[in-house]
Amino acid sequence: MGVNITSIKTSSNGAWQGDNPLDFAFPLLIVQTTLILALTRFLALLLKPLRQPKVIAEILGGILLGPSALGRNHAYIHRIFPSWSMPVLESVATLGLLFFLFLVGLELDLTSIRRSGRRAFGIAFSGISIPFISGIGVALVLRKTVDGADKVGYGQFLVFMGVAISITAFPVLARILAELKLLTTPVGETAMAAAAFNDVAAWILLALAVALAGDGPGEHKSPLISIWVLLSGVAFVVFMMFVIRPAMKWVARRCSAEGGAVDEAYICLTLAGVMVSGFITDLIGIHSIFGAFIYGLTIPKGEFAARLVERIEDFVTGLLLPLYFASSGLKTDVAKISGGRAWGLLVLVISTACAGKIVGTFAVALMFGMAAGESLALGFLMNTKGLVELIVLNIGKEKKSFGWPPILTNDNLSPCVSANAFYAEISSLPILTNVKDQTSHPHTFILFDFRSGVLNDEVFAILVLMALFTTFITTPTVMAIYKPARRSSALTHSHRKLRDLTNTDESKDELRILACLHGLSNVPSIITLIESTRSNKKSKLKLFLMHLLQLTERSSSIIMVHRARRNGLPFINRFRRDEWHDRVAGAFQAYSQLGRVSVRPTTAVSSLSTMHEDICYVAETNRVTMIVLPFHKQQWRGEGDQETIENVGHEWRLVNQRVLRNAPCSVAVLVDRGFRTAGHTDTDTDTATSTQNVCILFFGGADDRETLELGGRMAEHPAVKVVVVRFVGDEGCERNGELDDAAMAEFRIKWDGMVEYTEKTSSNIVEDVLGVGQCGDYDLIVVGKGRFPSPMVARLTEGQAEHLELGPIGDLLASPGRRILSSVLVIQQHDPALMGETSVVENDGDGNVGEGEISKAV
Repeated sequence: MGVNITSIKTSSNGAWQGDNPLDFAFPLLIVQTTLILALTRFLALLLKPLRQPKVIAEILGGILLGPSALGRNHAYIHRIFPSWSMPVLESVATLGLLFFLFLVGLELDLTSIRRSGRRAFGIAFSGISIPFISGIGVALVLRKTVDGADKVGYGQFLVFMGVAISITAFPVLARILAELKLLTTPVGETAMAAAAFNDVAAWILLALAVALAGDGPGEHKSPLISIWVLLSGVAFVVFMMFVIRPAMKWVARRCSAEGGAVDEAYICLTLAGVMVSGFITDLIGIHSIFGAFIYGLTIPKGEFAARLVERIEDFVTGLLLPLYFASSGLKTDVAKISGGRAWGLLVLVISTACAGKIVGTFAVALMFGMAAGESLALGFLMNTKGLVELIVLNIGKEKKSFGWPPILTNDNLSPCVSANAFYAEISSLPILTNVKDQTSHPHTFILFDFRSGVLNDEVFAILVLMALFTTFITTPTVMAIYKPARRSSALTHSHRKLRDLTNTDESKDELRILACLHGLSNVPSIITLIESTRSNKKSKLKLFLMHLLQLTERSSSIIMVHRARRNGLPFINRFRRDEWHDRVAGAFQAYSQLGRVSVRPTTAVSSLSTMHEDICYVAETNRVTMIVLPFHKQQWRGEGDQETIENVGHEWRLVNQRVLRNAPCSVAVLVDRGFRTAGHTDTDTDTATSTQNVCILFFGGADDRETLELGGRMAEHPAVKVVVVRFVGDEGCERNGELDDAAMAEFRIKWDGMVEYTEKTSSNIVEDVLGVGQCGDYDLIVVGKGRFPSPMVARLTEGQAEHLELGPIGDLLASPGRRILSSVLVIQQHDPALMGETSVVENDGDGNVGEGEISKAV
């Protein structure tokens, strides 16, 4: 039974009163949204091993739910996706698209485009001009081959086809580069810069295509209308940049000056501005998303912009945007591509799109001196389609090239044309479907939209499949043809440990440490620890500071990393009045000026399952002596002796475990309990203003001998007091006793008078170790991991340990609830013979293999 669209209500009275919720707009929207999200998430999970971007799953989900698959069941399609409900679904999806394009403009850094250089510009220009010309050639073939394509305006069709084939999806490309860990390789950097140029050109061409398409009858439309639309669009951009942008800078300054929570009024007004800007560009004749994008560009990059992203990104990208991609799939009817001719056209379009983009990019990249493998990989990367492609296709399907009156009755038909003749005439048009003879009722309205989209159903389906195919092949193709030689070059470097600095004259003057950070809270403790190892002699200290950033589905995480790589310090984007800028940048810049300290920041973006590869790669290539990792829990003791624990997640614990297992050098894990008040040394007078008390617990073994090496370096610092406590069991001689005795004797001779040394015979090691931690006399306790513990320590492993990766003593001191006051540093000495050895049983599902992804050190 048909539904009268004028009688559709928002919500039902409920099933108990005889209403079917699926006959009402809002309950049906809920069902549609839930179904789309469930299916697309399931498909994304299936495609994850293939490293496919989420947009692939979202479009495929729409195609499966639409007329191509499930939609062939008429009972399903008329109940779940009836034609009267599609305007509601598409309105909600377009609202999500509106705010997503606002986020894209908000995060787009125009200054980076100007800094990209001639190579990126040349590659972008060839990568868009050659496919655009090829697209025009394909459009000529389609106009002569596809039924109804020749009824569309000539110029509109050519422009839409050229844009659809020539563009590159910048957000999708960034996601693929991050997944492949190529963001900061030469290929990745060039691809991102060229895609930024391409993105700007795509928006200009899209505005041109929309202006040319219009909505009036194409045959009688004056060319001046398109000119007026373009001029109005230019005037809108000028107004936004020279009037609205200064106003938004004032708003951003007000919000940043307040320091605390941003006034909700500013947030609401800004979000309302997104919709107003969209309405204005829609009024002009350009799509509303163009206004939202330009409005996003007017927001200054800073704390206010970060708050906006934080408020709306998850809701928009996680809930609303998938509806837009799925709605594109719902409009795609693969059945329209039937017969050898249609499939031949699909092959032609795909071949032309790939050849134009790949060959054009490959040739120009070779001209700029890039290697053949890199040039070919760059060509496939630039061939990525996605968001902008679908926007172009949807606008092309919606925009009309000619029109008849939308509402006709038998009363307003020409007297010389009979109703039956008129019905027969309009029914013959290929753009009409489900036309019913209503002429037997002389006053019945016939509701028809006698206007054809610039792209009809067959062309639309061909181009959607082309976008899917070109994006799908990008990841496996690039993985096959471009393999940066990271591992082979890295393995040529020797493995390092602190002992090597003592035994090797060549490297004794420089200590290289890689310190990893989860976030801002790790900064003070890392600075304190590194400062305590800074010798007062002529030896140098080089600190590689790495911000570990998890690769998530949020686009802002990649944008943040891209800026961090470009600007140097981790956490620092262009947030000039940001708290993080003041605290982090100030801390590390001041620290690097202490003398004989070189700080080189880097950023790693990766999924947590492969984050350890990034860390180990930087340690290997930079010949790092020790990696310092933050423990996944931070503990503080506040008022009333109340212990507070901040846990960043079990996944980060697995990262530490993999680093300990695969590291090419010694590793230290810092359990922070407020290790933030290191003694400061005046570089002019070399006098300490406070003292840091460090206790080294020595039980024996290679890891414990490494603690002595670190303790010796700390002893050189005038603001650090080192105490060594050697535990001796009742058994007498311990395992490796000769090596331990020799190391201890050498240590005591070298640091005689600078280090306090005591021996302790212990009958209850647990009580004695906890006593050291609970006494409060020490700011930091340094222990070895004890992978092969002495018999005295081995007894501790009989019980259930909470943190096996820290070893028996480290676990004892790190576990909460034991009233330990001191921070703890657990050290594992590197031994090539023990690579891969671990006492930790973990089931992390680590099946991903990839090259390390690290940004340039600045």
